Amino acid sequence: QVPLVEPGGGSVQAGGSLRLSCVGSGYTRSAYCVGWFRQIPGKEREGVANIDSAGRATYADSVKGRFTISRDNGNDILSLQMNSLKPEDTAMYYCAARPLYYLCDGWTFTKWGQGTQVNVSS
Repeated sequence: QVPLVEPGGGSVQAGGSLRLSCVGSGYTRSAYCVGWFRQIPGKEREGVANIDSAGRATYADSVKGRFTISRDNGNDILSLQMNSLKPEDTAMYYCAARPLYYLCDGWTFTKWGQGTQVNVSS
């Protein structure tokens, strides 16, 4: 597999939407557990959403009902649709993978993308 790459990100006003994508890593095509994390400077990285090989998704409470994770195994794309964005969603977002595991079983991931910045202004 190749490193995880996250095109997308950017700046938006509160209430707006952004879509992040993680493409060409090989982990999504391989049907492994994949997910999204975010990190604010000075704070620990936190899990946002993950999705297993069967398409079952888990979300952090802070994003439930606003974010949707999806995977396109054939095209090797992992996406995160973010709606109703809030200033507190501002962070560096990372896609991640749990190679060799088809179930997610929590937030233990071992492969990370380089991150993409999301800024939400009030």
